[in-house]
Amino acid sequence: MVTLDGKALFDSQDIEIRALSFRRAFFERTIAGVDGVLSIDLGNRGRKVRQSGVLRSASRSQMEQRLKAISAFMDGAAHVLVTSSGEQLDNLRMDSFEVSEARASGGGVVVDYEIVYRQLV
Repeated sequence: MVTLDGKALFDSQDIEIRALSFRRAFFERTIAGVDGVLSIDLGNRGRKVRQSGVLRSASRSQMEQRLKAISAFMDGAAHVLVTSSGEQLDNLRMDSFEVSEARASGGGVVVDYEIVYRQLV
């Protein structure tokens, strides 16, 4: 089960979490009369974590409640995501939450979604 701050908001099946590479910031300048460049390392700047999957609910109203509960995490605060394999990703800020149009499926409503987090250092 995938949890965000201990809350099981996501369906366990059809979910993909991909942590991209950390990136570093730097400042580079050339100096007249000197061969090469001056490079100043500004340190680690975090990384993006992408989560995508499918949300299922029995009705449209339940889906709306679920989407509002997930959207509430776009508050600028740092959160903890725990994957189904037990990996814990700390200090995540939710930057975007996008969903497709709700559609009927089987016994309810489904939407595809993608969340982009920034893992802060």
